[in-house]
Amino acid sequence: MPETTENTPRVRYDKRGRVAHIVLDRPRVLNAMDRRMHAELAEVWDDFESDEDIWVGVLSGAGDRAFSVGQDLVELADLIRGGTAGDSTFGSRNKPGWPRLTERFALAKPIIAKVRGYAFGGGFELALACDVIVAADDAAFALPEARLGLVPGAGGVFRMVRQLPFRTAAGYLLTGRQLTAARAYELGLVNEVTTPDELDDCVDRWVEDILRCAPLSVRAIKEAAHTSAALSLEHAFATRYVWEEARMHSDDAKEGPLAFVDKRPPRWTGR
Repeated sequence: MPETTENTPRVRYDKRGRVAHIVLDRPRVLNAMDRRMHAELAEVWDDFESDEDIWVGVLSGAGDRAFSVGQDLVELADLIRGGTAGDSTFGSRNKPGWPRLTERFALAKPIIAKVRGYAFGGGFELALACDVIVAADDAAFALPEARLGLVPGAGGVFRMVRQLPFRTAAGYLLTGRQLTAARAYELGLVNEVTTPDELDDCVDRWVEDILRCAPLSVRAIKEAAHTSAALSLEHAFATRYVWEEARMHSDDAKEGPLAFVDKRPPRWTGR
């Protein structure tokens, strides 16, 4: 069932204190992502990245049925019939919303995916691009692209084989089989599973724990973890990390040890 009008926003973006809440807001079509949603998301991620007062993001889907079922296949079918779909392959370059979250490799602020219901296709790929995934026990994950003549072009192929044992990842990629929240947790794809009623509180606890940490330390650690994942240990130590250089020379690098010795909570500035 389509939105009421074509001008209806596809994304809700709300800042509360240090936290940005990003909500995929097409619940009547299970938060399927059309071109307009991707364009709106690009503006959101630009603002999220540049706003120095925001230290962590929470990404979720509106309603209780789906995080997102991925690409809007009704829109894609219309584009195919009209001869304007173009080739579909890996990456979003030259498409609305580029670079999408799945390709913002330098984004150092942490993002938590809050997942209820279906996280299929591009929806699952969005979650995989986040740093922490907290799921309700009714969540289901899948990359069904092979069943549709497509590929998980938003990085699902690449992230699954990095985040799972290769043969396990291949099994899900080549069949489109679903993972329950419990199975995703067993495999290490999900950080925590809880009941739908407890999901908000569970995510809030993750947010609070991240905000207890120095924001520049969090960004430096995220950057180093991602950058060094494919490097030898020797090269990992020798690589330059931009956010680590910022942290190393920051006031927060002094504030942490001083607060510990003074037996008081640290007062982070992120600068």
